[in-house]
Amino acid sequence: MAKKGSILVADDEEVIRDVLGSLLTEEGYSVDLAATGEEGLDKFQLRPYDVVLLDVSMPGIGGLRTLEEILKNDPEAVVIMITAYATFKTAVSAMQRGAFSCVEKPFDNRETLRLIAAGIKRRRKDEERRALKQTLKRSTEGKEIVARSDKMLEILAFVEQIASARTTVLVTGESGTGKELIARAIHNMSARADRPFVTVNSANLPTELLESELFGHVRGAFTGALAAKKGYFEVADGGSIFLDEIGNISVETQSKLLRVIQERDFTPLGETSPRQVDVRIIAATNVDLRQAVDEGLFREDLYYRLNVISVNLPPLRDRKEDILPLAQHFIAKYAAENGRHISSQLDPAVLSALESHNWPGNVRELENVIERAVIVCRGDHITREDLRDEVLNPRQRPAEGPQSLATHIDLSKGISFYDEVNRFQIELIRRALEITGGHQSRAAKLLGMNTTTLNSKIKYFRLRF
Repeated sequence: MAKKGSILVADDEEVIRDVLGSLLTEEGYSVDLAATGEEGLDKFQLRPYDVVLLDVSMPGIGGLRTLEEILKNDPEAVVIMITAYATFKTAVSAMQRGAFSCVEKPFDNRETLRLIAAGIKRRRKDEERRALKQTLKRSTEGKEIVARSDKMLEILAFVEQIASARTTVLVTGESGTGKELIARAIHNMSARADRPFVTVNSANLPTELLESELFGHVRGAFTGALAAKKGYFEVADGGSIFLDEIGNISVETQSKLLRVIQERDFTPLGETSPRQVDVRIIAATNVDLRQAVDEGLFREDLYYRLNVISVNLPPLRDRKEDILPLAQHFIAKYAAENGRHISSQLDPAVLSALESHNWPGNVRELENVIERAVIVCRGDHITREDLRDEVLNPRQRPAEGPQSLATHIDLSKGISFYDEVNRFQIELIRRALEITGGHQSRAAKLLGMNTTTLNSKIKYFRLRF
């Protein structure tokens, strides 16, 4: 096989086959020729090709049917349609069905070679992505990381690169972007893969309990400590510990965590002698730690210790190329779990609705939307009617609220400005918490503030939810 790539040309005109065969061979490609769609399919099933040049109008099964069969065999096949002017609309239709591009007769040699080079580049990227995907799939305990966008592919390649190091990693990104999945991949691709991977959600535990859970305690260390207990750091010895929502831990706990990173030891509650530990720390946060440092809510020295290597996961709205493969993945997953036979192919109207949504809950929200759609779907494919109303008819952003609210306030008799502002803040916070089911981090993101600020306002207004 030529190093530049392998190409299959399927066209019923002998002169076209000869011209393309000579041109591509001279350029250093390995070329096979076929006179019909059936012959082309036979050759395609015998060996892989980097690019297929396929005539739209051929006797027998024709170009469009041949395209469908090729993509059925290899969904990532790069097919360039060959078309005359009279069949140009048909070629465009073929592109909508999955063809990479089309080239019109008579050929412009330079344009044809440019399209083939672009197709081979895409094919190489797909092959690299497929190999990386298999590596990551093995490294996330069967939970597949689905990605097609350049942003995510770069991140996954970086994750593979840093996995073997011992250095602390900080994974940042909005809630629902997959930070824990990335942390698991880092651990499972490292030399620590056969050792424990311990997850701690720092946001769900009060300070006193969090320290006990992290560092353990001896019997009698505090009221209710009837027996000694190992902490998560001791359990994770030799492996990795994933500290989720690390931006929410207290300053007191931060100082103890800093000691673990610097000295590689910790002291259980009630003990005086430290214990040595060998643990790789992978931390995650959906708040701006730099801002928390500036506000005096997070230790600057701990921030720099954690932020040696950082992985920033973009929100789903900034990588919309991943929406289709993610949706197809979740359809297949939940259809299998619920014994449903539902096609993973999405109607254009459904895909348009999914790609138009802002996805404040990111991949987690998309998964929930697809799971529900699979369950309520009455046919063999998902329709717009199966999607949640907030996807089809998204609410206005909270930031737009003050303008509309002001028009409904009677200023003729005077008001207390600060009371009205506080009342509106309370309303916004309550609405955000209702939408997110009481999840403060997600609510903070909806409101455009960090979690610590939201938590302070909840305490200030004495809100209950």
